[in-house]
Amino acid sequence: QVQLVESGGGSVQAGGSLRLSCAASGHTYRSNCMGWFRQAPGKEREGVAVMSTGGGRTNYADSVKGRFTISQDNTKNTVYLQMNSLKPEDTAMYYCAAGVCLRLGMDRADFGYWGQGTQVTVSS
Repeated sequence: QVQLVESGGGSVQAGGSLRLSCAASGHTYRSNCMGWFRQAPGKEREGVAVMSTGGGRTNYADSVKGRFTISQDNTKNTVYLQMNSLKPEDTAMYYCAAGVCLRLGMDRADFGYWGQGTQVTVSS
Protein backbone atom coordinates (compact mmCIF):
# COMPACT_ATOMS: atom_id res chain seq x y z
CA GLN A 1 0.00 0.00 0.00
CA VAL A 2 0.95 3.61 -0.56
CA GLN A 3 -0.33 6.28 1.79
CA LEU A 4 -0.66 9.87 0.61
CA VAL A 5 -1.30 12.87 2.82
CA GLU A 6 -1.95 16.29 1.30
CA SER A 7 -1.51 19.64 2.98
CA GLY A 8 -1.28 23.30 2.06
CA GLY A 9 -4.78 24.09 0.88
CA GLY A 10 -6.63 27.17 1.97
CA SER A 11 -8.40 30.31 0.87
CA VAL A 12 -6.73 32.96 -1.24
CA GLN A 13 -7.73 35.90 -3.40
CA ALA A 14 -7.49 35.78 -7.15
CA GLY A 15 -3.93 36.34 -8.29
CA GLY A 16 -2.51 34.79 -5.16
CA SER A 17 -0.41 31.67 -4.68
CA LEU A 18 -0.54 28.45 -2.73
CA ARG A 19 1.76 25.44 -2.48
CA LEU A 20 0.30 22.03 -1.94
CA SER A 21 2.35 19.19 -0.51
CA CYS A 22 1.82 15.45 -0.73
CA ALA A 23 3.79 13.20 1.58
CA ALA A 24 4.02 9.60 0.41
CA SER A 25 4.78 6.61 2.63
CA GLY A 26 4.56 2.85 2.46
CA HIS A 27 5.43 0.87 -0.64
CA THR A 28 6.20 3.86 -2.81
CA TYR A 29 8.33 1.70 -5.11
CA ARG A 30 5.05 0.35 -6.47
CA SER A 31 4.39 3.60 -8.31
CA ASN A 32 6.34 5.37 -11.04
CA CYS A 33 4.24 8.49 -11.34
CA MET A 34 2.48 10.95 -9.09
CA GLY A 35 0.03 13.65 -9.85
CA TRP A 36 -2.50 16.18 -8.73
CA PHE A 37 -6.16 16.05 -9.64
CA ARG A 38 -9.00 18.34 -8.65
CA GLN A 39 -12.74 18.14 -8.35
CA ALA A 40 -15.09 21.08 -8.15
CA PRO A 41 -18.68 20.68 -6.89
CA GLY A 42 -20.85 19.09 -9.55
CA LYS A 43 -17.92 18.35 -11.84
CA GLU A 44 -15.82 15.32 -12.62
CA ARG A 45 -12.36 14.88 -11.15
CA GLU A 46 -9.81 16.19 -13.62
CA GLY A 47 -6.07 15.95 -13.95
CA VAL A 48 -4.03 19.04 -13.16
CA ALA A 49 -0.39 17.96 -13.28
CA VAL A 50 1.48 14.67 -13.29
CA MET A 51 5.11 13.69 -13.19
CA SER A 52 7.26 10.61 -13.50
CA THR A 53 9.01 10.03 -10.21
CA GLY A 54 12.05 8.52 -11.87
CA GLY A 55 12.84 10.80 -14.78
CA GLY A 56 11.06 13.93 -13.65
CA ARG A 57 8.99 14.32 -16.81
CA THR A 58 5.88 16.40 -16.34
CA ASN A 59 2.53 17.00 -17.99
CA TYR A 60 0.00 19.73 -17.28
CA ALA A 61 -3.59 20.46 -18.06
CA ASP A 62 -3.91 23.31 -20.54
CA SER A 63 -5.87 25.33 -18.01
CA VAL A 64 -2.90 25.51 -15.60
CA LYS A 65 0.10 25.62 -17.91
CA GLY A 66 2.38 28.50 -17.05
CA ARG A 67 0.74 28.97 -13.65
CA PHE A 68 1.20 25.66 -11.81
CA THR A 69 4.40 23.68 -11.29
CA ILE A 70 4.69 20.12 -10.03
CA SER A 71 7.93 19.07 -8.39
CA GLN A 72 9.29 16.46 -6.03
CA ASP A 73 11.75 16.06 -3.19
CA ASN A 74 12.87 12.46 -3.28
CA THR A 75 14.65 12.78 0.05
CA LYS A 76 11.30 13.50 1.68
CA ASN A 77 9.09 11.36 -0.58
CA THR A 78 7.08 14.49 -1.15
CA VAL A 79 5.47 15.97 -4.25
CA TYR A 80 4.52 19.61 -4.47
CA LEU A 81 2.15 21.68 -6.55
CA GLN A 82 3.08 25.35 -6.70
CA MET A 83 0.05 27.31 -7.81
CA ASN A 84 0.50 30.91 -8.92
CA SER A 85 -1.88 33.44 -10.45
CA LEU A 86 -4.81 31.58 -9.00
CA LYS A 87 -8.25 32.12 -10.48
CA PRO A 88 -11.71 31.54 -9.00
CA GLU A 89 -12.14 28.64 -11.43
CA ASP A 90 -9.24 26.89 -9.69
CA THR A 91 -11.49 26.44 -6.65
CA ALA A 92 -11.79 22.71 -5.97
CA MET A 93 -10.76 19.85 -3.75
CA TYR A 94 -7.26 18.88 -4.78
CA TYR A 95 -6.17 15.26 -4.58
CA CYS A 96 -2.71 13.74 -4.72
CA ALA A 97 -2.41 10.42 -6.50
CA ALA A 98 0.23 7.80 -7.16
CA GLY A 99 0.22 5.05 -9.73
CA VAL A 100 1.85 3.22 -12.57
CA CYS A 101 1.88 5.24 -15.77
CA LEU A 102 2.84 3.78 -19.14
CA ARG A 103 2.36 7.17 -20.69
CA LEU A 104 2.33 10.38 -18.71
CA GLY A 105 -1.29 11.17 -19.31
CA MET A 106 -3.93 12.15 -16.81
CA ASP A 107 -6.04 9.02 -16.90
CA ARG A 108 -7.41 8.44 -13.42
CA ALA A 109 -7.32 4.71 -14.11
CA ASP A 110 -3.51 4.82 -13.98
CA PHE A 111 -3.57 5.99 -10.38
CA GLY A 112 -4.38 3.40 -7.76
CA TYR A 113 -3.54 5.37 -4.67
CA TRP A 114 -5.26 8.57 -3.58
CA GLY A 115 -5.05 11.01 -0.73
CA GLN A 116 -7.99 12.45 1.13
CA GLY A 117 -7.79 15.82 -0.56
CA THR A 118 -7.18 19.40 0.45
CA GLN A 119 -9.54 22.26 -0.30
CA VAL A 120 -8.44 25.26 -2.36
CA THR A 121 -10.78 28.23 -2.52
CA VAL A 122 -10.01 31.27 -4.68
CA SER A 123 -12.16 34.34 -4.25
CA SER A 124 -12.54 37.11 -6.79
